[in-house]
Amino acid sequence: MGFFDRFRSRAEEAPLPGLAALLEARGLPPDLPGLGALTPGFEAHRKAGERETWADAVAEVHGQGLPLPEPWMDAQDHLLPELVPAWRAEREGRWSRSFMEGLSQRIRVGDRVMPAAWLKLWDQSADDVLDLALDHLRHRSGGAFERLPSGAYRSPWRDGFDAARLLLPEVWHGLFKDQHPFLAIPAADTLLAVPQILLPKLMDEVGRVMQAGGPLLQLAVMERIGDKLMTARMQDPHPMSAPQKELKHLDLIEALRNQEQDLDPALGRPARVTMLKTGQGKPLTVAAWTAGAPVLLPEADLIAFATENGEALGIYARQTLPRIQELKGEGVAIWGPRRVRYEGFPTAEQLSRLERFATAEQMKALQAPAGVRPASGPGAPGPRPVPGPRPAPGPRPAPGPRPAPGPRPAPGPGQFSTQDVPTLPRHLHGAGLGVQDKD
Repeated sequence: MGFFDRFRSRAEEAPLPGLAALLEARGLPPDLPGLGALTPGFEAHRKAGERETWADAVAEVHGQGLPLPEPWMDAQDHLLPELVPAWRAEREGRWSRSFMEGLSQRIRVGDRVMPAAWLKLWDQSADDVLDLALDHLRHRSGGAFERLPSGAYRSPWRDGFDAARLLLPEVWHGLFKDQHPFLAIPAADTLLAVPQILLPKLMDEVGRVMQAGGPLLQLAVMERIGDKLMTARMQDPHPMSAPQKELKHLDLIEALRNQEQDLDPALGRPARVTMLKTGQGKPLTVAAWTAGAPVLLPEADLIAFATENGEALGIYARQTLPRIQELKGEGVAIWGPRRVRYEGFPTAEQLSRLERFATAEQMKALQAPAGVRPASGPGAPGPRPVPGPRPAPGPRPAPGPRPAPGPRPAPGPGQFSTQDVPTLPRHLHGAGLGVQDKD
């Protein structure tokens, strides 16, 4: 057999699979809205495996209840980046990439967040699409930051993508020459920056955004060290250590509050988390564990135990829970902050093995209506009324006995202030409360 005879004798290549057959194999109709405009991209693939992958992407988009995208030539003009809490990105399941601790970057195409499957339908890489989205945001980021009366600087655009400009260091990093910058993105339309000396003012501006209401993004402030952004880690005795921890706790409580909506009720009762402060002003998270049903316990600082009828049993350090070896927890498969499921409830003897923060009597003093209440949502205290004019001074009455201060909850959205620090009642100050001076 000659050389050319070998080529003539080769079997013909198998025909490429058609789109209709691939969609039918995946249980999809051939007339999905928007499919016709994307079909030329499918036909351009000349390998069977590539066509299978393309059809899988169509099935993935359809399975998520999302529409098919515009063709790449049309969609590329509508790309913009956004920043969201990492728990939200995980929950919603669109394409995302970690930006820094607690924050993820995503891509918006018009008014929709881009799912990963759209990249396959466009035959584009995530890096290229993100770079183009950043370029679009860069082109609309002209103008100078506004200097507020507090001395803090605020982004001027107010277009819903101010926080996303954290992804563009060239926009903000020249604000404070040779100074250590701190930044905050409490809402999507707000980017705040201060030099280190004005860090308390930054905390105050975050509080003002909370008081204004509206959706919050991240409350904890950030710092730039070299070319790296990270959540600011002020350690005691830094004067802003407690306010920063408080803001981080409020971010956690918001994530847990949203997580409760997606937990399977058959697994048990999600432990609600609130916040209180020690006599030294240190904020601590408290998870409520009530007998009578399995509990889904998050990683709070403290656990407040109560009987099935609500009788207080005391508050204990969560990190000492492994001392009760008879209680075996099992991790819950859920997005966001970790939770552990416990079926049993500690006996009095088992509770005595834990490190106690507050006795049953002290816990009662912290319970609603005068004590710990939700930091947000129903039951959260409203904003304080604006004080009216003071009356003319009259004769001062003789001083009487001063009542003991009642317990006050840690602030929820609309209440945060570096000047207004709620604390534990006076009888909980000082020694004997276990973990109050520990990180």
